[in-house]
Amino acid sequence: MHDTARHSNESRKERGTIDPAVLDALRSGTMTVEQAIALERQRLERTLGTQHKQSGQWRRPVERPFTKAERERTTVLFGGLTWKHERLIQANLHRLGYKSEFLQAPDNRAFEKGKEFSNNGLCNPTYFTVGNLIAYLLDLEAKGMSRSEIIDSYVFFTAGACGPCRFGMYESEYRLSLRNAGFEGFRILILQQHGGLDQASDDAGLEMNIDFTLGIINAFFIADVLNDFAYRIRPYELVEGETDRALAMAIAHVAKSIERMPVIQLPTKLNFLLRPGRLDRKFESIAKFLAQLFSPRLLKLLRQCRTYFEHIEVDRTRIRPVVKITGEFWAQTTEGDGNFRMFRFLEQEGAEVLIEQITPWLTYLLHQEKQAHRDRKYLDVSAAASLPRRVLAAIAVRLRYARKLCVLTLAERLYAREYERYRRVFEGIPQAMPDQYHFQRIAHPYFNSRIEGGEGHLEVAKTIYYSRERLAHMILSLKPFGCLPSTQSDGVQSSVIAHHPDIVFLPVETSGEGEVNAQSRVQMTLNDARQSARDEFNRVLDETGMSREEFTRIVQADAELRSPFLRLPEASRVVGTAARTAWLLAKRRITKRKLP
Repeated sequence: MHDTARHSNESRKERGTIDPAVLDALRSGTMTVEQAIALERQRLERTLGTQHKQSGQWRRPVERPFTKAERERTTVLFGGLTWKHERLIQANLHRLGYKSEFLQAPDNRAFEKGKEFSNNGLCNPTYFTVGNLIAYLLDLEAKGMSRSEIIDSYVFFTAGACGPCRFGMYESEYRLSLRNAGFEGFRILILQQHGGLDQASDDAGLEMNIDFTLGIINAFFIADVLNDFAYRIRPYELVEGETDRALAMAIAHVAKSIERMPVIQLPTKLNFLLRPGRLDRKFESIAKFLAQLFSPRLLKLLRQCRTYFEHIEVDRTRIRPVVKITGEFWAQTTEGDGNFRMFRFLEQEGAEVLIEQITPWLTYLLHQEKQAHRDRKYLDVSAAASLPRRVLAAIAVRLRYARKLCVLTLAERLYAREYERYRRVFEGIPQAMPDQYHFQRIAHPYFNSRIEGGEGHLEVAKTIYYSRERLAHMILSLKPFGCLPSTQSDGVQSSVIAHHPDIVFLPVETSGEGEVNAQSRVQMTLNDARQSARDEFNRVLDETGMSREEFTRIVQADAELRSPFLRLPEASRVVGTAARTAWLLAKRRITKRKLP
């Protein structure tokens, strides 16, 4: 014990004593104070075992690229949307010469695989997404492929994010999970919301060119229109399952037709003439863009899809509450276990689901880009420059700002115009494109529209808009457990509800567990929405002087009222399909009375 104490005292003495050689060098002037301090620091670090390790800038591990030469033998995997969107995206990839497969909607097995091979504390979409990929790769291995063959023959294409949303930081988690599962070196291609595809090489295997971009946008348009239309009529179909069968046939028909569409290319002679000035690509892109704006090919294709739905008869006398889905992008979109199969559950409980489409998300990104550009337009003007230089710089900045603003505004208008063309094919029954500027105005007093990440201010805006405009009886916000942007929105929603007490709003956090609890909460809140729908219907009957029996008899006797393509007019303070149908009959009765 005494030896230990003596050794400790000697150690402290050694640490507290400056090296005599250093002292002699300081006295003689052959060493500066800074050099002496550095030498003493090194000696003490060696003595205490705390040597400083030099650390450089962190860099992402270099991954073997996916090149054009590998395109014919490499399959691009992707997923995360509905099967309707993914089948049409796959068709466009096949049209462009890619081999591709989309992953089925992730189930609880995918969630378990994600939890098994990933870190703790990740959000729900990440567990389901990477777990779904690992489960697919393990199934390939079970069918006889070696892991080296899988790594060489497949790549995964997915989306990134931004802001406080942690999903955008999980690219490294994907690679960690794949390494833990035994697939180290499997390639991940990330499409960022800002910056596009993370492939800088001209030899990239997956090209973000105009054909790729327009193909995905058209897939969003068509899948959104067909999917939204199916959700509008499925709760009222007389023969169960007819809408799903018609939707499946329509998607299959569109996908096969897209795969057979030729890729627009300039004639060889014209291409040769333009090559010296490198104008061939520009002219070819202009031709493709004009074809997008004016070619009737896709519209004719969508009109053909109407025939798959024409035989469906609907019963609009059913009183069903309308439930608008909002929340985090992935949770409000997926149709599997990731959100407890909530859409089908709501329909089984007698509700009409107003889904959230993919198409408006791009208009939100354009809106945010315009706002950021507006906020930053004068940051390049130096305050230290002379007055004439500042004036010239301000003029140049103003011109650049106006030019970019015009481009973004034109993109917004053309994008909305294209979607409206597709929507009119189905009599305008699918949801209209929302006004992002109106969303900004109504949400900004509660949630600053410059806060990005996840859905930003949209969750608050949609809650106010769909309730105040009487477009839904209930707002159901679906989000992953612990989602940071949605947690911010939920904190604001209490203030929204206080100012709009008539809103029926329910936030539900989703995960791989707790399905019964979540569905029980939805059932309880849905009771209020049902009562609101019944009161609304009875009020319309009272105001029009129509009995329930008379209403049912008229609807059943009129083939037009049983058609899935009947567009019900907007009515003030009327949300439900049954109430709007009754309002339509009353309006027709009034019109007949006015006729001579």
